[in-house]
Amino acid sequence: MVAFGKKLRESQIQEWKGYYINYKFMKKKVKRYREQIDVGAQNRHNVLRDFSMLLDNQIEKIVLFLLEQQGVIAHRLSDIGQEHQNLLQQQPNNSKTYELQEDYRNVGRDLLRLLHFVEINATGLRKILKKFDKRFGYKFTDYYVKTRANHPYSQLRQVLRHVGIGAVVGVLSHNLADLHDLQQCQGSYISIYDQPSYAHQDPILESIKVAADRLSNSTNFLQFLGRHAFIMQEEMLPSPSEEDLIDERYHFMSLLLNLASTFLYMVNTYIIVPTADDYSLNLGAAASVCGVVIGSMAIAQVFSSVYFSAWSNRSYLRPLIFSTILLLFGNTLYALAYDLNSVVVLLTGRLFCGLGSARAVNRRYISDCVPLNLRMQASAGFVSASALGMACGPALACLLQTDFRIYNLTMNQDTLPGWLMAIAWLFYLLWLWICFKEPTFKTEGNLVPYQAETRPVEVHIAVGNGYTQPLLLNSEAKEVDEDGEEENDDAEEGSEETQKPVTSIVLAYKLLTPSVKVQLFVYFMLKYAMEIVLAESSLVTEYYFIWSTSKVAIFLACLGLTVLPVNIVVGSYISNIFEERQVLLTSEIMVCIGILLSFHVFIPYSVTQYVGSALITFVSAEVLEGVNLSLLSKMMSSRLSRGTFNGGLLSTEAGTLARVVADGTITISGYLSESQLLNTTLLPALLICISSIVATCCTYNSLY
Repeated sequence: MVAFGKKLRESQIQEWKGYYINYKFMKKKVKRYREQIDVGAQNRHNVLRDFSMLLDNQIEKIVLFLLEQQGVIAHRLSDIGQEHQNLLQQQPNNSKTYELQEDYRNVGRDLLRLLHFVEINATGLRKILKKFDKRFGYKFTDYYVKTRANHPYSQLRQVLRHVGIGAVVGVLSHNLADLHDLQQCQGSYISIYDQPSYAHQDPILESIKVAADRLSNSTNFLQFLGRHAFIMQEEMLPSPSEEDLIDERYHFMSLLLNLASTFLYMVNTYIIVPTADDYSLNLGAAASVCGVVIGSMAIAQVFSSVYFSAWSNRSYLRPLIFSTILLLFGNTLYALAYDLNSVVVLLTGRLFCGLGSARAVNRRYISDCVPLNLRMQASAGFVSASALGMACGPALACLLQTDFRIYNLTMNQDTLPGWLMAIAWLFYLLWLWICFKEPTFKTEGNLVPYQAETRPVEVHIAVGNGYTQPLLLNSEAKEVDEDGEEENDDAEEGSEETQKPVTSIVLAYKLLTPSVKVQLFVYFMLKYAMEIVLAESSLVTEYYFIWSTSKVAIFLACLGLTVLPVNIVVGSYISNIFEERQVLLTSEIMVCIGILLSFHVFIPYSVTQYVGSALITFVSAEVLEGVNLSLLSKMMSSRLSRGTFNGGLLSTEAGTLARVVADGTITISGYLSESQLLNTTLLPALLICISSIVATCCTYNSLY
């Protein structure tokens, strides 16, 4: 892996060389601090104070230069603007118009250079803080970021923000659109402010927007929603060659088929929830067995997520076909269980449905085969398809309240969900077979195998059998600096931050920091709470309120429909006002309040109390999921961005395990006492929620 110090030197703009973070100097200081502490020549307190001052000076140098360059750009825009005004007062001149357009674009290119300057320095700061923590074994990063980022006069904030950039982009977009209109329409004036639908989006503006968003990690609704998919992004943009490869592999209909698979699977999951207790009773089992019926799909999904993720290293079409066949077979068994009068067949059918969960393939296709400029939209589509399926499942169950026979097969509210989904998966299988286009996979003779796709930071040579090896192997991180001192730049990071995908769940777990582990626990908690609310709804409402299946289905559908509106509010407004960690902790507290309000303490237990508390719990958990996955995507190791054991798989396993435990709790509690079912299932949820709040408070300062 090419060391960051070398990459920094190669990426520097030479005339700005003196204004970049002095990464090599600070790296040597960290090494000497360690040596001084080891021999007793220095104490930790003095080291922290000295290193903090060094960082402050480096950041001050970067910020002052940033402000100076922004002033230069503003002065250039003012001069070009004066020429622009003179042109408007004269007869249209195409050559002068073109010249002004190029002047504006040159300003845009200089702005891109400035954004790249800030991004390189922000990466350098993060890396040197990480190196310091690793050398000394404690979290200096937490202390430094907390004391600097939370101060009203913090200069650290300026490195991670782009104050003034928006104003420059506004001037460029307005004036380029004006000149484009002048050139095309011979003087007719259309203002982008008067007619927002009219806009001339110059390529340079799109490049600036991508760079600024990557730097600021901005949170509009689309990005906030897309983060629910937990499709991890790599730290730096892929190289042009990688982007060309992804463009070649992208196929819109194939993406649509993956989104359809996501939608149908979520419908399949929730279409049986309103009737699972009734189905269990009709087969001679206890009503609380519905927990096992619902949860058996999640149990199988724990295993299917792993083998489907591994299979998608070699193909997308074959695992999707296999998944669809399993779902078709599983739903048929689920429907036949009624006439066979067998709980075993019922559970087997649901297990097959869980074994057919191809969400890992759907997520992987978006991550690997959708171009970067469309990936966020595709991720948002993935989440929207899931939310829509979650709402449509119970809604469809509400429409299946009938009872008739076809030959010897019973068609009623219990069996029709199985038959309906079997037919849906049959049609999907035909659509998949006809329209899906298998992406091109790299072969062994290529430079980098698809399974271990990395950024092109190594030089490779080919040997006789076509296999390729790094030219310098591990020695490439070692180089001699200008002082004649051998520099093993980022040797520690070489093993940790290599871009090779993780090859085992154990290695993936070792890469998780305490903060990431806490956030995975938070994800477990929110999925547990949501599953308790959804899975036991038919039991609770029938016992306390004697609700019909239709009422339960409508209630669950309404809960599912809150997903998108809630994310619009949070993604567009709340996340732009408050820090993600603040929203995270507040949401956890609200989930806790919702669970507390759900307990049956007062008699009688009212519909208002149940519906209100369920709504608070579910909506708060939805808000929590967005910020939780957003924080996870920022804090997880880049090695977990691709491969079989990726970050998405870890979060899926955590959420699936939560559903399994929640459904098992419902079944066990139902056997103890139906009257105590509600409180018995809520108590573990409350304890887990309180534990997650405490854990979040303990790691709060590291949630950046």
